[in-house]
Amino acid sequence: MSTVGSRVSYALLMAAGMTLAAPGPVFATQAHGDPEGLYVHQMSHLFLAYSMGLLIYWLRRRGLVLTGGWRNLQYSALFFIFWTIDAFTVHLMDEQYPIIQVARRDDWMLQIDSIPDVDWIKGLYYLVKLDHLFCVPALFLLYLGLKQLLKRHPADEVPAGP
Repeated sequence: MSTVGSRVSYALLMAAGMTLAAPGPVFATQAHGDPEGLYVHQMSHLFLAYSMGLLIYWLRRRGLVLTGGWRNLQYSALFFIFWTIDAFTVHLMDEQYPIIQVARRDDWMLQIDSIPDVDWIKGLYYLVKLDHLFCVPALFLLYLGLKQLLKRHPADEVPAGP
C-alpha cells in the first residue's frame, strides 16, 4: 500500500514539477467561440452584474451591512460588478468589435494597435486587460466575509436548512 501511495505521490510531484518548469501562456481573459458562445458568455457577465447589484440591494435593505462579515460580502459583490463589466468590455473589444490588434514584440513587450488609430482606445484596452485588479480583491473580500460569518456562527451552531 505504501509503495502504491509513494508512486502516486512521486507521479504527482513530477507532474507539478513539469508544470512549473515549462508553463504555457496563461491569459486572464479568454476568447470564446463565435457567435453563440460569446453571446451567452456576454449575457452571463451582465447577469452576474445584475445579481451582485441585487445582493447589495438586499444586504443594505435588511441592514446586514452593519456587521463585518456581510459588509465584506457587500464590498466583494461591488468588486465583482466592476470585474464583470471590465471583462465584458474586454470581450467586446477583442471579439465582437475587432478594433484591437495585439502583436508580441518580445517576451516582455506587446504592441497594441487600434483600428482606427486612437490613443484612448489603446489606453482603455490596456486598462481593462488588468481585470485582476478587481477580481483578486473581490475574492479576498469574499473570503474575509465568509470567514467572519463562520466565526460568528460556527458550523456546528448553524441550523440545518429545509
